[in-house]
Amino acid sequence: MKRLLLATATLLLNLLPSALAQNPFGPPPPPRKQDKSSALIDLTGNWVSVVSEDWRWRMLTPLKGDAAGIPINKAARVVVNAWDPAKDEAAGLQCKAYGAAGVMRLPGRFRISWQDETTLKIETDYGIQTRLFHFNGKPPQDAQRSWQGYSVANWEDGPGGTGGLGLGLGPRFGSVSQSLEVTTTHLLPGYLRKNGVPYSENTLLKEYYDRWTEPNGDEWLTVTTIVTDPNYLALPFVTTTDFKKEGASARWDPAPCNAR
Repeated sequence: MKRLLLATATLLLNLLPSALAQNPFGPPPPPRKQDKSSALIDLTGNWVSVVSEDWRWRMLTPLKGDAAGIPINKAARVVVNAWDPAKDEAAGLQCKAYGAAGVMRLPGRFRISWQDETTLKIETDYGIQTRLFHFNGKPPQDAQRSWQGYSVANWEDGPGGTGGLGLGLGPRFGSVSQSLEVTTTHLLPGYLRKNGVPYSENTLLKEYYDRWTEPNGDEWLTVTTIVTDPNYLALPFVTTTDFKKEGASARWDPAPCNAR
């Protein structure tokens, strides 16, 4: 009996390295095609931001110097304390709070549609901004800096996909949804809040768009935003923002950028 147990244990130890090297769930699927036809979720339609948190920073222009909740550094504190909306207006920079790193936190309505087979478009009524998400790899070498920068998008594999741990967690630990991942660079310097909390042109913006439905049929969109800025942030600034789908665009009310 002891010999049998020893032989069995030896066999298992010999088989363990090869077993670990194999994927118990089979070979990974081929890379997902990145375009409209391969969309994992339908993000198109009219959406309205639902401000259920950070009301005093999102619905109103915060007081000068109020950067509570944002991990700014000393350099950013200087900019925050020097904020002057009149100077921004005189310089034609009243849209600094409507750039990609801040616009999704502003209260308003958003229209999402496909511009073409490889470009998803988000239009905002507040600030009249247009964001384009490109499903075509890296930004071109001649990409120009702008308020919305250049955004590269890709569909995440869902639960049990190639990016996960084989445990139904998906590419992001703890995520069980199928999301749109967006990386934005080539930004002009802007504001994370309307009262002058800055982000620099070196900012890297990562976003994850998740759509979900309540039992009563209401459709929601949650955007997780991660702002990384070596110039003005001591740590990445992470927020989640919720939007509810609307049946029509009757309330669409475009308004220009406002520095105040």
